[in-house]
Amino acid sequence: MLWDIYEQHLEEAAFLWGRWEQALVAPDHVLDEVAPMEERLHAHVDGLVLGGEPAAKRFLLPALESDDLEIVRAAAFTLLVDGTSGSAHAVLERIRAADDAALAAFQRALEVLQPAMFPAWLQLLPQDENPTLQALGLEVLGLHQCAPAAACQALLTHASPKLAATALRAAGRSRIELAPAMLERALASPSLEVRDAAIEAGGLRGHRSTWAACRAAIQSRTLSSPLPLLLLAMGGDDRDLKELQELLVDETLRPDVLWALGFSGRVASADACLEFMSQKSVAPLAGEAFSAITGLRIEGSYAAPGKDPEAQEPVPLAQEDLEASPVPKPIDALPIPQADAISQWWQQARSQLEPQRRYLEGRPFSSQALLDALTFSSMRRRHALGLELAVRSRGAHQVPTRAFAERQLEVLRRMRTAPSATFGRTFAE
Repeated sequence: MLWDIYEQHLEEAAFLWGRWEQALVAPDHVLDEVAPMEERLHAHVDGLVLGGEPAAKRFLLPALESDDLEIVRAAAFTLLVDGTSGSAHAVLERIRAADDAALAAFQRALEVLQPAMFPAWLQLLPQDENPTLQALGLEVLGLHQCAPAAACQALLTHASPKLAATALRAAGRSRIELAPAMLERALASPSLEVRDAAIEAGGLRGHRSTWAACRAAIQSRTLSSPLPLLLLAMGGDDRDLKELQELLVDETLRPDVLWALGFSGRVASADACLEFMSQKSVAPLAGEAFSAITGLRIEGSYAAPGKDPEAQEPVPLAQEDLEASPVPKPIDALPIPQADAISQWWQQARSQLEPQRRYLEGRPFSSQALLDALTFSSMRRRHALGLELAVRSRGAHQVPTRAFAERQLEVLRRMRTAPSATFGRTFAE
């Protein structure tokens, strides 16, 4: 056995997986650019699988105990791909003893598996005595739209908000029927986690009360996530969009509101975004949202010159945030818009767009435009676009935007047969 080679396979798989996760939310990557990265990752996983039981015992099983969560994730995924009962059982035993951080790594390894590779124990986790493991099982099975209805129904009103929210999301994604009265109670829950999960589940099932809950969340400013903002931007009426634009005066909400307005596709939203391109703290977000509506690429003369990393002064040690993550945030890769140049361009381009019409990257919104955006738009925006597709198709077309590219493309191919009649209507309609 060439042990050095297998050790290198594991290290490279962990490294590439980390890069892949960053690419999934990057504003400067598209799906075609991510696929080659995945191929390299799979090649290293295949190399480890070929090592058989000796490589598993020497590297993969000990790696499940590692403090490096990227190593844990890659090792767990490889053992599950291997598919032998001993390997899968070892992963389960480690899951039972894992802390929250390690559990997230194991959950991610399970999420990207093909259902045919699921270990037998995954379907049993929703019935486990441990609520944390129940939530893990439901989250994974829900993402694959195969959560067990009985487990979801039993846990919808669980005392743990996290578990109840997970059951709601899993039920919505798995297209499990939800009693209107139960959904109404969840939408009115004092737990924002439960309420947002109910909004997602209700949206996927087409419950009208979902949109009233989104409006109530915005009017009361009880927002723990951008979800209510996003849904109303995507499928709201003129009154909803006006309320969203009025929220821009709130500095704490402004980043999320700008993000949401980029999915509204309206000329008035583009006007609002243009106003904030000169505000340093949100200029990149305003430019991204404006581009998402109008199709103007923020580059060349429309982008401010980027800073040379080598020319920047190092931060004094006393001022450095030692607890900050060294991993750059997705927003850090957004270009800074050149507001004056974009304003001049908009004076000419604005007249070519209809104020009452919705646009997606400069094109009138349609099922084909949405399909193209899910195929070619930045990875960062595709997650929200996937949510819109799922809502408009009542859950029939759910693009797993955090899965491997092959699985995503298969769903996109099926979407071509989706009826397009609902793509121009508000969600309430």
